[in-house]
Amino acid sequence: MDIEIFRRPTTREEFFSWVRTQDGRYEFDGTQPVAMVGGSLNHHRIAQNLYVALRSRLKDSPCEAFCMDGGVGTVGEAVRYPDCLISRSHGSGDARLAPDVVVVFEVAGATSGRRDRIVKTREYAAVASIRRYVIIERTDVGLTVLQRADESLPWVISTLTSGDVLEIPEVEIALPVDEIYEGIVFVVGEADD
Repeated sequence: MDIEIFRRPTTREEFFSWVRTQDGRYEFDGTQPVAMVGGSLNHHRIAQNLYVALRSRLKDSPCEAFCMDGGVGTVGEAVRYPDCLISRSHGSGDARLAPDVVVVFEVAGATSGRRDRIVKTREYAAVASIRRYVIIERTDVGLTVLQRADESLPWVISTLTSGDVLEIPEVEIALPVDEIYEGIVFVVGEADD
């Protein structure tokens, strides 16, 4: 495929074929690729801390944590690549989408904050298996936790900060918020969306 993919609607399968040939990272909004702009080092550190914490807690369970390249099929043909996710089952090694995703984590970036808080909140709500969506701030310690008992219910929102513990009963683990931010030095005056 060539650059024509940007000029016309495409399918999820066409996106997967096209993205294999690209150097950059992309999500798919259901009709066209959307470039994923590289985040700051703190964005990466937060995501890495989260992944390490999740992986260590899930190692003896049937669940699996994915970081950055675990795809989630959302509304219609859309494909999102959250910073981390938890799947309740192991998928095939060549699968492009993680199966049975139950928790999704996004580190709110300078350019992605609106999309993370509005667009993706609606998209993740449309995925029946997702019970918890956690938006992690990158300019200060803070989590916005959206949770629901089942797909027919609206999100219930809570916030966590330093000293709090993120409970993830869907996979029977808990994670201190401070562990996610371990080693992070915030940049004074750094803007966020």
